[in-house]
Amino acid sequence: MAEDHIRYDILAQEAMRSVMRKVLEETARSGLPGDHHFFITFDPSYPGVRLSRRMLERYPDEMTIVIQHMFWDLEVGETAFEIDLSFDDIRERLRVPYGAIRGFFDPSVKFGLQFDVPASGREKTVADAKTKASSVVPAVKANRSEQQRNGAGKSKTAKPDKGKSEPGKPEAAQVVSLDSFRRKK
Repeated sequence: MAEDHIRYDILAQEAMRSVMRKVLEETARSGLPGDHHFFITFDPSYPGVRLSRRMLERYPDEMTIVIQHMFWDLEVGETAFEIDLSFDDIRERLRVPYGAIRGFFDPSVKFGLQFDVPASGREKTVADAKTKASSVVPAVKANRSEQQRNGAGKSKTAKPDKGKSEPGKPEAAQVVSLDSFRRKK
C-alpha cells in the first residue's frame, strides 16, 4: 500500500471539527433551533481544558456535557469553546479545546461525529486520576432559548428541578451512558 503523504485522516478530522465549531458559533449567536441539542464528549485531562478540580477528580478520563436546557455565556473561539453549566446546582465555567473532543452528537437528527484524541496529548493527570475513575458520565442539559427569554441568562444561576419538570421550567440534569450512542464493534 502507498504511504499517505497528504494525511487525509488529519484533513478529514480538521474538516469535521470545523463543522462542529460552526454549529456552536450559530448556537452562540441565535440559540438552539427546534429540538436540536448536543452531546459533547471530551477528554478532561487534555491540555487547555479548564475544569474545576472536583469535576476532574470525578471524571478524569471522559466527560460528556449536553447542551440543551440550561447554559450561559457560550463563547466560541478558533481553538476552543467556553460555556457555563450547572453541575449538582453549582455553576461552573468550562473551556474545551476542539482537540480534546472525542464526540459530537445531535440526537434530534441522529447526526454524530467521532474524533481521534491522541493519548500523547493528555497530561500527567490521567495517570494520577485513573484510580478515581468513574464509569458514569455526567450530562448537563442546557438551552439557549431559555436564556434568551430571560435576558440572555448572564446573571441567572441554574437550579435544575429535582422532580418532574413543569411546562416552561427546565428539566433536571440526568446521567447518561454513552454506550447507547457508540457503534458496536
